[in-house]
Amino acid sequence: MEKTEHPNYAQLETNTPSGSSWGVFGDPDRGTANFAGATEVREAAAAVVRGEVFNLDYSLSAFDPPMARARRAPEHEILSAHSESRDDVLHEFFLQATSQVDGLRHRRASGHGFYDGVDDDAIQAGAPALGVQAWAERPIVGRGILLDIAGLLSDEGAPLDHRAGPVLEVDHLERACARQDVSVRSGDIVMVHTGWSSWFIGSGNEIRDEVRSGRRATGFRQSRDLARWIWDHKVATFATDTFAVEVLPVVEDSDFLETAPEDSGMMHQELIAKLGVPLGELWNLESLLADSEQTGRWDAMCIIKPLNLVGGVGSPPNATAIR
Repeated sequence: MEKTEHPNYAQLETNTPSGSSWGVFGDPDRGTANFAGATEVREAAAAVVRGEVFNLDYSLSAFDPPMARARRAPEHEILSAHSESRDDVLHEFFLQATSQVDGLRHRRASGHGFYDGVDDDAIQAGAPALGVQAWAERPIVGRGILLDIAGLLSDEGAPLDHRAGPVLEVDHLERACARQDVSVRSGDIVMVHTGWSSWFIGSGNEIRDEVRSGRRATGFRQSRDLARWIWDHKVATFATDTFAVEVLPVVEDSDFLETAPEDSGMMHQELIAKLGVPLGELWNLESLLADSEQTGRWDAMCIIKPLNLVGGVGSPPNATAIR
């Protein structure tokens, strides 16, 4: 049975490892998706009024080539056993080459191990511990809240220059909430719109090659402030339309230079391996944003159901918003 009272982030700093939620949840394989329980699902379902449905995934080949140079867009082959039959297969299907949700075995906490202390030997293909199938067998469902940082900064006369890879701050989240007159509730699926994905897809090869080779992308500062904001708001999933959620290259004053040396101070270890946060990357938020701008409504019922791959590290989110 999951605990109903959860420590705040300051209290987690006394945990081992520091800043981790290890031992907090009764079902650690779900991580902070535990915050979206039956009450949150019922409230989200009750908010569906118009029956409008919005896809939150880009196509499997939308980012071709992907930002991550070790990944490739899949090759789709259609097979035919006879003239009346068609099957298909994907070759070189990298599950995190397009819209994705990072699973809890995507990163290991340096010097400590995988989330909740799961042994390294358990992180094998076909073994269930921390696999994305935990979110497929029980999809992550709750209220999605869209925070439009691109719109905020455009209104303020300082639009994002994605080619430069600007740094986003927790204050941007707070200001977006104020601008939209919304607040984040326990169990929310927070979706942050920056316009990065649509910008990247719409850019020419020269610009895409430039940011790929420089591994430069808009994202959040590597700070404990963001970890604290996500945890203390009890966010079930934190998703953006950016490449890595966090800014790249890593800021020189990252709070995690010592605790994530293998990642040069990246925040993935902190959010995934320590807090257990499902991270959404490269989400397609454009149609949902357009509807929000037209209707003034920023929330929606949201469903995330990754591939039912036992022991999967990550997956396309197969995410849907309903209003």
